[in-house]
Amino acid sequence: MKILIAAAGSYGDIAPYTGLGARLREAGHTVALAADVSYAQLARSAGLEFRALPADPRREAGKEGSQAPGGKRELMRRAAAFVRELGPGIAGAATPGTDLLLLSATTAPLGRHVAEALGIPSLDLPLQPNAPTGAFPPAVTGTRSLGRWGNRAAGRLSLRIVDRLYADGVRDLRAQLGLSPVSARAVRRLRNADSRPVLHGVSPALVPRPADWRPGLELVGNWWPYTAPDAALPPELESFLAAGPPPVFVGFGSMAAGARDGEGSERLAATVVGALRRAGARGVIQSGWAGLTGPADGADILTVGEVPHALLFPRTAAVVHHAGAGTTAAALRAGVPAVPVPVTADQPFWAARLAAVGAGTDAVPFRSLVAEGAVERLAEAIGRAVREPSYRDAATAVARRMAAEDGAGEVIKAAESAA
Repeated sequence: MKILIAAAGSYGDIAPYTGLGARLREAGHTVALAADVSYAQLARSAGLEFRALPADPRREAGKEGSQAPGGKRELMRRAAAFVRELGPGIAGAATPGTDLLLLSATTAPLGRHVAEALGIPSLDLPLQPNAPTGAFPPAVTGTRSLGRWGNRAAGRLSLRIVDRLYADGVRDLRAQLGLSPVSARAVRRLRNADSRPVLHGVSPALVPRPADWRPGLELVGNWWPYTAPDAALPPELESFLAAGPPPVFVGFGSMAAGARDGEGSERLAATVVGALRRAGARGVIQSGWAGLTGPADGADILTVGEVPHALLFPRTAAVVHHAGAGTTAAALRAGVPAVPVPVTADQPFWAARLAAVGAGTDAVPFRSLVAEGAVERLAEAIGRAVREPSYRDAATAVARRMAAEDGAGEVIKAAESAA
């Protein structure tokens, strides 16, 4: 088959689909990845054709993240503008001859209409458990349970908010594709009646499958970013790892972008460095969107850019991260304890799951890193993660279960059945 994977968002929203695409290619299919142009090399390194989407979430959302002027209303406006640009991009990427669309949570509300216009099947492949359930509240709304009825109601409300966000983009896209108009309510009604499979790239070792989900909603295990067989860590990092005991990795990925200004970045870096040294740990700091840098003369701390988590994490003592879905899974896969520092969106959910399985300390909210006592607070969590064996034991147990899962294999079977 000729398969198009369409994904949009930050690195963690794109990278897992490169490994999935590589597995589909190995199974004999021709695979293209449509994403923001900054991920072109990532796709091509996995042997995938790349097709650029015009929408850049960093431009629309603004690097201020949750601190954007205007608050949530302004963020919603920017997100809606991103969506309206994204729809035509997906339609343009689905070139003639495409047999199947594989869609992320961000692209699915638009991509389904592209599939309808082309008369081809599509398959939803979200990275979060986003179907309503009584087992837990929506992943993007926090961790406070509202009870089984309240959690389900909140889940339905969350989907209605998504429908509203995408409404203008769907209207414009259907007009462009020559499809008849359809209301958000009608789209929701069709979705609720849908019996097609939705495969979530989530390990049931971390999130048990809710018992009240309909048949076809499955947690199949993670898809992993593609790592070339000959991939290696940078020589400077290899030398650092060999020079002492396993370090603590600290990285906030595309989050913490509000600290991008010099003062905010320096303050955050100072907190991280101070906490590592107070905990008596060597450290590897990933610069990320915040542009973090460690001390220039620090033999105990090294600053790196993007490096394969699959190669680095197994060689660390602990991972301090923003609790994004991909980084959370990567640390667990490596059997390494975590200190989750959630920023926004679904990150508190993943932080809570880490604590629930015993593989992570209680969350250290990102906003607390700029408050009084931040160094002591973070250092205490790092110390517990490194020195208390229970965290590593729990992470190792989850890693064993994850190793037995084949999320990409389940997608291959579903894709070949859908065609």
